[in-house]
Amino acid sequence: MPRLNRRSALKLGAAATALPLVHIRSGRAAGKVSIAFWDHWVPDANEVMKKQCEAFGKQHQVEVQADFITSVGSKNILTIAAEAQAKVGHDVQQFPGWEAPNAAESLEPMDDVMKHLSDQYGPVQTASEYLFHLNGHWISVPCSAGNQMKGPCGRISVLKEAAGLDVLKMYPAGADPSADAENWTYEAMLKAAEACHKVNMTFGIGLGTTADSVDTAGAMFAAYGAELINAKGEIVVKSDAVRQVLEYAQRLVKFLPADAVSYDDASNNRALISGKSALIWNPPSAWAVARRDAPKVAEDCWTFPAPKGPKGRFMPMGAFSWGVWKFAQNKSAAKELITFLSQRENVEARCNASLGYDVPPFISMSDFKVWEEVGPPKGTVYHYPVRKSHNEKTHIALSPAPPGVAVQVYNRGTMPTMLAKLQSGQTIPQVLDWAQDELEGFTR
Repeated sequence: MPRLNRRSALKLGAAATALPLVHIRSGRAAGKVSIAFWDHWVPDANEVMKKQCEAFGKQHQVEVQADFITSVGSKNILTIAAEAQAKVGHDVQQFPGWEAPNAAESLEPMDDVMKHLSDQYGPVQTASEYLFHLNGHWISVPCSAGNQMKGPCGRISVLKEAAGLDVLKMYPAGADPSADAENWTYEAMLKAAEACHKVNMTFGIGLGTTADSVDTAGAMFAAYGAELINAKGEIVVKSDAVRQVLEYAQRLVKFLPADAVSYDDASNNRALISGKSALIWNPPSAWAVARRDAPKVAEDCWTFPAPKGPKGRFMPMGAFSWGVWKFAQNKSAAKELITFLSQRENVEARCNASLGYDVPPFISMSDFKVWEEVGPPKGTVYHYPVRKSHNEKTHIALSPAPPGVAVQVYNRGTMPTMLAKLQSGQTIPQVLDWAQDELEGFTR
């Protein structure tokens, strides 16, 4: 990193908590490269990343500076914004979701790196391509660190006893889905939600405005072919498909938590870990914490694909990427580092350390053994990554709308707010009129 002047230092002050800081230097170091990682919630994942940076530094005779920046208080996002404004900072940044498209004008094209990796490993998930391949160019490289699927995680015994839903039979450990999985539809989820609500094990599905609520609602809308804004940027909220999904949601929201509108991204985790919910939509973080703090709950959890709607199954994905700033001081080493960290053996080592939480963006890497082996119960996250046998697509809420507009609607939480209005008693025409007015404000 270049020396900061006083003005730049002030701009970066909000992000000064980027710790821990690791310096790896070989005896014949030829240059320096700096990279900012998301500070993983699983400590072992950070340790493996540090060792991989050390290995790269020794192999390439480069000094590597690696910072792990927490997402608590959005400090990683503040750091990204500060560096983009000051035009000084790390060579490589790890971008959560929409932050790469937001910073696209300040990012070095990554077509060369992606060609090399695609030649090695094939295509990436649909959701990653939507976010990080803009106007015919890769603005950043999809990465596995933090990359997550947000599908259903349910209590095995409660779903079976209260709702007659045998998730182990539908989605057996280490095997393809059974024929019964075809019956896992949104209508089946509605019936299960009603049955579990009656025994005070309400599904922990939120209607707030944070990412988990937006992603879950987005997958539901996609399953019904319902778009708010189409790929041309046109508002299409008053369509038959949107009315259809709202008619479904009008029935579902009756069985969701009374405080669903106030849910944040920790609410559903707490609901599952406390033993008060039969099902949430989430990556395996809630299960992993339950394994430590509520082992009896963890032993009764199973993660499985999204239900099927009229247009198919859509799995919400929390996508991450690595990008190189145009003002980076060592672009060559930065690209080499990203390529090194993206190699299959390195991706798998980090995936093992995170207990399978990190899902590789490259589809060909969906066969790691970790998802088959971790537990309890063994195989609980086998169906967490999207597999060919699942017949589902990864999805970013609001796609295929142009990202510049989609990110505003996403951050506003328009989709779950529509469902929250239904829960409060508003009619479908009232919700559609509100959404139309809301969307016009983003597209003017």
